[in-house]
Amino acid sequence: MRDPYEPLDRWHKQYPKEGDEPCKCGSRQHPKYPTAEHGRGSQWLAPYRAPSDPPEKIRKPAYEHYDEAKKFLAETLTDIGRGAWVDPEAGKVLAVTLAEEWLGWIKKKHGVQNTVNTYTTHARVYIIPFLGRRTAGSLRRPDTNAFVDVLTEKLEREEISATYLQQVFKTWRIWVNWLVDEKEVPLPANVVQRIRLPEADEREPYDYTPEEVERLAAAIEPRYEIMVWMAACGGLREGEGFGMLKERIDFLRRRWFVKEQRQQGKAVKTKTKSSMAWVSVDAFLLGKIAAHLAAGYDKPEPVKHDTELRRQRRQARGEWAPPVDEGLIVTNPQGRPLRRSVFNKAWNEAKRKAGVGKDARFHDLKGFYSTTLARSRQHDPKTVQRLSRHSRFEETWDTYVRAGEEGEEVTVTAFTVAFVGDGAEAAAS
Repeated sequence: MRDPYEPLDRWHKQYPKEGDEPCKCGSRQHPKYPTAEHGRGSQWLAPYRAPSDPPEKIRKPAYEHYDEAKKFLAETLTDIGRGAWVDPEAGKVLAVTLAEEWLGWIKKKHGVQNTVNTYTTHARVYIIPFLGRRTAGSLRRPDTNAFVDVLTEKLEREEISATYLQQVFKTWRIWVNWLVDEKEVPLPANVVQRIRLPEADEREPYDYTPEEVERLAAAIEPRYEIMVWMAACGGLREGEGFGMLKERIDFLRRRWFVKEQRQQGKAVKTKTKSSMAWVSVDAFLLGKIAAHLAAGYDKPEPVKHDTELRRQRRQARGEWAPPVDEGLIVTNPQGRPLRRSVFNKAWNEAKRKAGVGKDARFHDLKGFYSTTLARSRQHDPKTVQRLSRHSRFEETWDTYVRAGEEGEEVTVTAFTVAFVGDGAEAAAS
């Protein structure tokens, strides 16, 4: 039985036949008989079977010298035995091919459609055009620096922001790590480490006033006004507003159940597990929701008679189907689930009409919700966190709640009470 650690000589026969003539490579005591490949290419083969290969497939890399083949076999078979073997063939695949494969993998594995869309945009607009004809295994740290240089040029031309540059680089880093973890491409450990990026100023959340919220609600298309109130007075994110159902609102007990969100019209999980919860709702918001439903804004808008006839003909041909009533609070004019692209157009127009700052985002209304709860002093900090549906206490109080100037106006007496006397004595002093 052949020793698996022993290279094969492709120039000489292991089992010569009777009548074969020896070549000059051997000696009288140890003659060698040439094969048809004698003198062509590298002499020594290092045959082995990779763990992922079928039994009939044997890999046979060739080397000029026996010692090189022997060393390769020893290292490779040891790595296979330890479970640390990395397929060298994986690095020969074009990087763009694996980038496309990664996008397909992301679509199957990732549950948040908006994140999938973000990764897809970053890959198709920036990463894939940069990769060109590079093979995956050839990627090195200078390639990452070159990619950042390309993005920096776009930053200097004001085509992208510094924050967006960092987001694109994050996608690049995630993809490179996927190459190593999932495809076992043999890459150096420092390909994406310690890369210097242009600094980005941290965006300050917009601090809405109640008057601005009222102006926004009045300025936006009436069909979407309830989105403003559900975010400002209920703390819903945009997708959660799209996915809120009438059956999940308990008007009697003044609460609602946030269970899912809508992305691209489809129901998906909420951002975090803490986001899915029963939450108490202010009677003011419930009144706005009741008025919204009474006005029929959850139903399709009426159409002209000619339009209805065209729809019926298209439906008969199988080209159109009437919207399914899913019980959504907010729908588009056709009665179908609302999409971000449609709502954002109405939102931006409302901001312009209401005279709200350009930096104001819809998501900042969630900050208005948490801040209003905190400033009311009607709820303890943990209750504010619970109502805001945040998993971590610091997320509520460091990210969403803006203290304003209250820290300057409050009267601090706790230490006088501790070291001098009770509240009455502290106040008198």
